[in-house]
Amino acid sequence: MFHKALSVKFLEGTSMIVAFKDGTIKFFDMSTLFKKYPQLKALENRELFLSGELMGEYGIIWNEDLDIEVETIYQSGRTIEVQKVSIHEASARAVAYARAFAGMTQKELAASSGIDQSDISKIERGIANPSVSTLERIAAALGGTLSIEIKMPAMQ
Repeated sequence: MFHKALSVKFLEGTSMIVAFKDGTIKFFDMSTLFKKYPQLKALENRELFLSGELMGEYGIIWNEDLDIEVETIYQSGRTIEVQKVSIHEASARAVAYARAFAGMTQKELAASSGIDQSDISKIERGIANPSVSTLERIAAALGGTLSIEIKMPAMQ
């Protein structure tokens, strides 16, 4: 499963904060990788470090030689906050992650579920409000099941 980044903020030294689509915010210091990847030591140059930018949702790039996958940051970074996400965002992530886990394209899922590919795209981007029966069809087409949980304060 790949986590998708929304934004990156560069801090002092070689530290950064990365916000992810699942609501997780991670702190990461690139210097922790200098021993393993000596070429990253070039990021001690402040101008170079600040020139980094998010490359889509999956990486941060500084130049042709220096980049990092955001999955590394997600796995190795320190969680500093987890923001609650809306049910639309949660269902969007669940569908996108389950589809990726199943190794299906949106087009293949559309054919398997009978749901238009453009609607699947809208669901995965969190701009559609799918019914429970639509989510059940998607889950079944992916070989899974749909689970809904209501958490009560005393149950958490």
